[in-house]
Amino acid sequence: MSSTVDRRRPVLLISMVAVLAVAIVAWLVWPSSGGAQVQRSTQGPYTVQLSVEDPHQGGNVFALTVTGATPDVVTLEPVMPQMGHALAPSPAIAEGPGRFRTGDVLLPMSGQWEITVSLRGPSGATQHVFPLLVK
Repeated sequence: MSSTVDRRRPVLLISMVAVLAVAIVAWLVWPSSGGAQVQRSTQGPYTVQLSVEDPHQGGNVFALTVTGATPDVVTLEPVMPQMGHALAPSPAIAEGPGRFRTGDVLLPMSGQWEITVSLRGPSGATQHVFPLLVK
């Protein structure tokens, strides 16, 4: 009886790993629900709301709303720490009081990204880091 159980353990372990791998792959490739992802952060004199419509591999446009102080310069820098990717900062262009928008920001691969929004103005400089899952 003991030898039968011992022979089944590797099969059971391999089966569990295979099921887990399939579940992870399905989660990564599952179509997103669409819609905007909106996040908010407050650092120093600035409160930043970042939104992006259905983050995906390729070009993404980010909209930023800044309240509190008024920054002179706003940039957005995507970083993927797990893979060691850091992309060049993209300027955000003012569309109106407290409203900024980037051009297409290229996210070359799916996975977990960190979007760093840097603000600089008469009230000081801050950085806001937002997690972003790209599918």
